[in-house]
Amino acid sequence: MARKSLVAVATLALAGAALTGCSSGGGGAADASNTIDGDVKGDIKVVTWRTDLIENGTFDAYAEEFNKTYPDVKVTFEGITDYSGEMLTRMSTNNYGDVIGIPAIQPDQFDQFLEPLGDTASFADKYRFLPAASFDGTQYGIAFGGNANGVVYNKKVFEEAGITELPTDEKSWLEALQKVKDNTDAIPMYTNYKDGWPLTQSFSNVGGITNNPDAVSEMAEDPAPWTEGSDVYAIDGLLYESVAAGLTEEDPLTTNWEQSKVDIGTGKIATMTLGSWAISQLQAAAEGNGASADDIGFMAFPSNVDGTQYAVIGGDYNLAVSKHSKAKAASWAWIQWVVSESGYTESEGMVSPLKDAALPSTLSDFEAEGVQLIETNPAPAGKEGLINEVSDDAQIDLYGQIYRQKLIDVARGAADGDKESYFAELNERWGASVEKLAG
Repeated sequence: MARKSLVAVATLALAGAALTGCSSGGGGAADASNTIDGDVKGDIKVVTWRTDLIENGTFDAYAEEFNKTYPDVKVTFEGITDYSGEMLTRMSTNNYGDVIGIPAIQPDQFDQFLEPLGDTASFADKYRFLPAASFDGTQYGIAFGGNANGVVYNKKVFEEAGITELPTDEKSWLEALQKVKDNTDAIPMYTNYKDGWPLTQSFSNVGGITNNPDAVSEMAEDPAPWTEGSDVYAIDGLLYESVAAGLTEEDPLTTNWEQSKVDIGTGKIATMTLGSWAISQLQAAAEGNGASADDIGFMAFPSNVDGTQYAVIGGDYNLAVSKHSKAKAASWAWIQWVVSESGYTESEGMVSPLKDAALPSTLSDFEAEGVQLIETNPAPAGKEGLINEVSDDAQIDLYGQIYRQKLIDVARGAADGDKESYFAELNERWGASVEKLAG
């Protein structure tokens, strides 16, 4: 499955424009009893990005189990491959399902499309990842699962290369990749340039580089974030230096995401910068092609603060009840059941949104290395969409791939400039927009 969901979780700046003028309407039914606290009954449609779980019968099995507790609810599913794009279009109507993963709409639009679930403070003791689906103290969604951010790698390739310690800074990272190049036949780092969206995964490490949970919101007011010492400088700099040193694929224009899953599993690729959501998929690809799932490892982004490494954890799509649902109580019951009782996060190797749940076994490498997990803080009140507005105005797609593809092109000599000149250009564009919008 080509997972693009983590990109879509970030609120895109253009989403506000895409949905401007949408009818907010009223609740799905005129019946005043149709609230999330009403009777759990009726027909609900769950619209999802997880098309694979529909195709393999997993969601049907969930519905069967759900009906043992709630027999008066009929659950059906619809999968959308281009979920983030198509859902924005659908939400210009009142017919976009009963339970949805919140697409890239601005937080101040939540109440137009989603049923409020209650005060965010009332959820804080039980759930993680609340800020992304909260606005003005009201909660509109619960994360279906969560991910840690870092780097997936092939342990067998690292062993063959003679790497005995995982890299914890840029210097040791480049040294490790050079060992892979010198001592194995594997591609040291695979960018997935052609598919593009995997390049966006690295931005989710912002905050973990400097152990600063406010790093994302502070970037919205920073006139020069591509400056040494910042999170985004370290993230984009690592990509640039890896490419410039010849430690990535020879022809980035021919990369292939689906094939890369097989190739890292079978030892043809050493590393890819992805979230922990990818681990189970890469393990399955390894086993399906004669390799061992145990060969897939997960490390923190190569950085540290006073010797300690940090990794950002964040939610996947947030499940929400449509404002136009005719079975709001049933929809809310499904969300609560599926995040706590279905076993989804355990089987997918994801971080549970439930605070009292154990970390998945896929993060055992983090625990062994002493990696500390952090969550980023929400933006200050009144500035919830500022970083998206600045990004859009500067035409630097933080949650997209275009500027990172340009970075790779510069690093490999296919575009003019060098790291210093390109970062200076980014700072100039970003700084002008910060002055206009945040100054």
